[in-house]
Amino acid sequence: MRMFEDLKDFTCEVDNPYVELAAEVFSLLSDPTRIKIVIALTQQDEITVGELAEIVGRNQTVVSQHLAKLRWGKIVQTRKEGTRVRYRLTDEHARSLVGHAIFQAEHAVDEQPAHHDTARGAPALKAV
Repeated sequence: MRMFEDLKDFTCEVDNPYVELAAEVFSLLSDPTRIKIVIALTQQDEITVGELAEIVGRNQTVVSQHLAKLRWGKIVQTRKEGTRVRYRLTDEHARSLVGHAIFQAEHAVDEQPAHHDTARGAPALKAV
């Protein structure tokens, strides 16, 4: 399925039973460290806590706590490799949400957002 194809015909009523859960998803993604984790996971297929900690500039304990929340929300999943645990995004939806949030932030700050100018580079969070 092409990116955003599942949203092409999306319609939703205000009394949709998933509204409360959608708010929980936004809550899970409302932390800068968790956003950085999602971004890092879009750039590599799978990654360990130690590697993520180095990339996002936080210690392993803090990253592990954030990953536990993202696992609870089914945003990331794990795979054991011997004694190591490797993390990956469950699907493309978190990447899309974070990408759209970054694009919205660009609109809030920049008169000409970078993602509108293809000459300045590819849009953020391009899938690997």
